[in-house]
Amino acid sequence: MEWFTAPEYGLSRLVFQRALAAVYLVAFLTAALQFRALLGERGMLPVPRFVEQVPFRRAPSLFHLRYSDRLFAACAWTGCAVSAALLAGLDGLLPLGAAMALWLAPWALYLSIVNVGQTWYSFGWESLLLETGFLAVFLGNDEVAPPILVLFLMRWILFRVEFGAGLIKMRGDACWRKLTCLYHHHETQPMPGPLSWFFHRLPKPLHRVEAAANHVTQLVVPFLLFAPQPVATAAASLMILTQLWLVASGNFAWLNGITIVLAVPALELPGAQRSFPATPVWYEAVVLAVAALLLFLSHHPVVNMLSRRQVMNRSFDPLHLVNTYGAFGSVSRIRYEVVVEGTLDEVPREDSDWREYEFKGKPGDPRRWPRQFAPYHLRLDWLMWFAALSPAYAGPWFGALVERLLENDRDTLKLLRSSPFPPDEPPRHIRARLFRYRYTTWRELRETGACWRRTYVREYLPPTRLAEAAQRP
Repeated sequence: MEWFTAPEYGLSRLVFQRALAAVYLVAFLTAALQFRALLGERGMLPVPRFVEQVPFRRAPSLFHLRYSDRLFAACAWTGCAVSAALLAGLDGLLPLGAAMALWLAPWALYLSIVNVGQTWYSFGWESLLLETGFLAVFLGNDEVAPPILVLFLMRWILFRVEFGAGLIKMRGDACWRKLTCLYHHHETQPMPGPLSWFFHRLPKPLHRVEAAANHVTQLVVPFLLFAPQPVATAAASLMILTQLWLVASGNFAWLNGITIVLAVPALELPGAQRSFPATPVWYEAVVLAVAALLLFLSHHPVVNMLSRRQVMNRSFDPLHLVNTYGAFGSVSRIRYEVVVEGTLDEVPREDSDWREYEFKGKPGDPRRWPRQFAPYHLRLDWLMWFAALSPAYAGPWFGALVERLLENDRDTLKLLRSSPFPPDEPPRHIRARLFRYRYTTWRELRETGACWRRTYVREYLPPTRLAEAAQRP
């Protein structure tokens, strides 16, 4: 079938595959370095307890068969190794069937992690990586030209990412329709980056231009992905530029990275067009069957996008094959942060020597400038942002976090930037307080060197000792 392949996208496929392998590598590395404190046998939300309550059919994962921290580590580090091999181009040296199996491995391993990851893995980019990774299995290698159906299904994912995010904004917070959301977003986003302070201080007319440009990119440009070339390339390039702007203005894990990766198959990159061998019949049959399945499963996301009650970041099947996406349907006007402190005093008082724990990414010390962590994902820091919005977000895990801080748990402390207590002298009590944070002005920055000013709001958690923390949910 001559229509089945698009040889002119051979270089685009190569760039896409290597970039996707890099995203996989970051995702598995994040899992390997953080899982013990978050999901391990003594984690805040242990996997063994989860698999006892949730059946395999609702959350397929190899950890339903058996769980141990050693097995999880093996899964994560194996994912790193396979991702690194794909990044180095091993799939191009294998027969077509073996190359497809190699691409299937990181998808299956990461699915096993996400499906037991609970709150820590509830972010939209987890499903986005799985959906993209599954489709990448059928993109082929140097033995076949890129299948045009798979290339267009990649564009279909990107369309849903951008158009779904645009719709949720227009249906959500009124500030998007008034073009004023970016007056607040750079200050109140989950994890600011090193340039976020400067983005926030841009003139308000420029913020309105940013918001308007966002609407064009998310509500108009996605339709152009399905136009003939060079229009599709121009549309994908504009989306890539928008994502790079977001990379500069904040820390959104690998959300921007995987969105950029998805735009690559729409690019008709310059280069000498090579000839490919004839496409095997079995491969054509498999691709056609998978394409039909994914188009059938797209029913739910389409209905969701058209619904006035549109929801963000939801999977409609346990394999995360076709999902719905969206971000920042509402924007906070005020930034709150939970500050966690400990003391060695047996009887805690207000004038006790309370020492503050510093997190790696979330704001703490007003003088500490935010750092760039994306595409690496600091899961605890992100959840602390949600915890500041409402204690209900932290209900399942915050008590366990406090308990482990009271124990000076080594794995938990690795998630933090620093602990104010030596390893052999854990705190006697932990407390948490809620502060309002705002960016300093240019004048305040020059005078104090601090990028934040914070104001005490209220007590978040009263002084708690070990026995009390263990009783909290």
